[in-house]
Amino acid sequence: MTRWKLTLEYDGRAFVGWQRQDNGPSVQQTLEEAIQRFSGTEVRVHGAGRTDAGVHALAQVAHFDLDKDTTAETVHGALNAHVRPWPVAILAAEPVTEAFHARFSATGRRYLYHIVNRRAPLALDRGRAWQVVRPLDAEAMNEAAQVLLGRHDFTTFRASLCQASSPIRTLDRLRVERDGNDVRITAAARSFLHHQVRNIVGSLVLVGTARWTTATLQEALEARDRARGGPTAPPDGLYFTGVSYA
Repeated sequence: MTRWKLTLEYDGRAFVGWQRQDNGPSVQQTLEEAIQRFSGTEVRVHGAGRTDAGVHALAQVAHFDLDKDTTAETVHGALNAHVRPWPVAILAAEPVTEAFHARFSATGRRYLYHIVNRRAPLALDRGRAWQVVRPLDAEAMNEAAQVLLGRHDFTTFRASLCQASSPIRTLDRLRVERDGNDVRITAAARSFLHHQVRNIVGSLVLVGTARWTTATLQEALEARDRARGGPTAPPDGLYFTGVSYA
């Protein structure tokens, strides 16, 4: 029995999310079916993070166990062939020890949120970015974002249906940077709450349009009340960009 680690990218618009569900195709299901077609064996694929419907990945990590004598090159090529026509690409496949777990071995996760700040409609980035028409002050957004760094109760930025046992999380990085019309928000933590990044982004946009101040964001955090937070940003602009392992 060999445990295989996969690094993959996908376009989230085609899926109901990472996790298998009854209401449509998922990334997990797509991978499991591809592995079965390749190997003739039913397996369970475990991911490092459960992305929502419409959320993309640049470097998601997953693992599965396979009782078949094969090579990394064969697994890599076969899975890329069998996931077609779904918008999933296996970037790397490598054997790992049984101690490795894509989710539980992770020491950090990283996300990128992409905003296009312009009036002209999106031709190339539709479904892959959030278009905000009102001018955004990215410097004010970045200044306000720093109050969220560190260990906090993030109830204000947690989805009402979040299943995490605790709202306490430690946010290691939160940066807002502008490049022309592109505003990119990067976030890093050991783990995130459901919709945490999207809810933070929605609140930062309120800062960027001068409807909120840094003090307002601080008050929202301290309120520990989802109703005091900003709107949930759409999934279009969110990308799972990487996982760290010790």
